[in-house]
Amino acid sequence: MTTYGLLLFEDAEELDFAGPWEVFTASAMVRDQGDEAFFVAERTEPVRCAKGMRVVPDRALDDHPKLDVLLVPGGRGARVTQPHNPSVTGWIARTAEQADWVASVCTGAFLLHAAGPAKGRRVATHWAYEDELDGLGDVTVVRDARYVVDGDLITSQGVSAGIDMALWLIGRIHGRDHARTVRRYLQYEPAPPYLADEPV
Repeated sequence: MTTYGLLLFEDAEELDFAGPWEVFTASAMVRDQGDEAFFVAERTEPVRCAKGMRVVPDRALDDHPKLDVLLVPGGRGARVTQPHNPSVTGWIARTAEQADWVASVCTGAFLLHAAGPAKGRRVATHWAYEDELDGLGDVTVVRDARYVVDGDLITSQGVSAGIDMALWLIGRIHGRDHARTVRRYLQYEPAPPYLADEPV
């Protein structure tokens, strides 16, 4: 059984958590072995995300089972407000020590840096914020990879890259054939529009 906890907070970027959520829950469905994914937040009241989506967290920070995978999304909240919220950063630090994997999408790397797990590590983030993250120090920003694995830490570039990361992660946990089955179920075969008819 694998337990996935996805952190939520005000101004979290929707696809940063919704993409991995789809991968993790599809994985649980395919495996049919009691895997669980849930949203965790400071409180269980609805959270207003970056583009206006309202999400109701399943669990509060002080009320959830042990996590095998902790995922931190990005968004303005991850860069601006939550790094200064000791309730959230303290929870991340404590939870990361017990989790098998700690993951972030996009600017979630800023929050992992503030909480500690990303310090001294190789990380990825959204291209528009690479210099800002690098400027915080005590971190190596990798600029040419969709996702970066450094020990038990896996971080991805912006927004859609979280899906790639989540597929790699379930493959690492449950095997590549399983990840391929989940990818096929999701019909995740990116084919960017207009790629052929615009100059590069």
